[in-house]
Amino acid sequence: MPRPHKYAVLAAALVTLLAGCGGAAKAGGAALSLDAALPTTVPDGARIVVGDPATAVALKLSGQFDKVSKYVQFANLSGGPQTTEAFRAHALDLGSVAEIPPIHATWTGLHVKIVTSKFRQDPLDHPIYQLGVAPGVTVKTLADLRGKKVAYSPGQAQGALVLKVLKKAGLTKEDVKLVELPSTGDVYSNALSAKQVDLAPIGGVQIKRYLAKYGKDGATTIPHGLRDDAGHLYAPTESLEDPGKAAAIRAYVAAWGVAQQWIDTHPKEWIQGYYVKDQGLTESDGQWLVDNAGHPDISADWSGAIERQQETIDLLAKETGNPVIQAKDLYDLRFQTVAADAIKAGVAK
Repeated sequence: MPRPHKYAVLAAALVTLLAGCGGAAKAGGAALSLDAALPTTVPDGARIVVGDPATAVALKLSGQFDKVSKYVQFANLSGGPQTTEAFRAHALDLGSVAEIPPIHATWTGLHVKIVTSKFRQDPLDHPIYQLGVAPGVTVKTLADLRGKKVAYSPGQAQGALVLKVLKKAGLTKEDVKLVELPSTGDVYSNALSAKQVDLAPIGGVQIKRYLAKYGKDGATTIPHGLRDDAGHLYAPTESLEDPGKAAAIRAYVAAWGVAQQWIDTHPKEWIQGYYVKDQGLTESDGQWLVDNAGHPDISADWSGAIERQQETIDLLAKETGNPVIQAKDLYDLRFQTVAADAIKAGVAK
């Protein structure tokens, strides 16, 4: 099994903070079977703790926040390592992550389900990541990765992307030197600029800033040409087995869908309200992120997503020695149409 993450100490601190605020308390009632119909009414007193900070801001900006505040407590955390640790501590009911954390969590004995997914329209034209190339290093194609030092974060989306890139290039892990580093913040950009690594997958505004800061020194990026656009909300099964929490999660997924649609149709408000005021970025950075993201794809049919997830699982199982699991078992299909239906209706129910 994969080793514990390097971020466990930070995650534990966050879990302690959440637990001190009440954590993910039981909503009560008899256990709900995972194949039973979802309750559609959130009972009084039901409450879920959600790690989805960006959507919290979107709900406030769009005027939807009051519709969820009676049953949602937001936690200022996201990403696989922190979310998984909070799940283990029973301090979180729902988390926002990329493709890999639900797989990694399952391999480490944590039972979770994906309850909604967001992708990008034209994902090859709007990737989340590019491969950053260190100043003075010449890499023009993926085949040039041979013999290079490559930043690697096991158990996270960036780590899986590296393995996918190697496969696409016809290379193996033995053809490169993988340098294990946390992929948080600007760690990868700093490692590139310091020539600690030759290549690293960098995403978001780090792409723009890396080129602006180190491009004069010869820093470059190259596209990887793969889909990297998966984003999920996932939950521990114990929360989905609680009828009150399951109803609240369903309601939140509907509100989440409407919020994603609002972000897409209100780019100026999103740039000012989230990227500038909440994240402290410049308006130029925010505009770059909006342009780079393109438009969201929130489908009522998860068959394609499940197929792509299975391909990822098969590759990671081969490379890590973990057992092959079935991607369809990671998805709670009861939620398959919830977000798309809410977007179509234009309201969160």
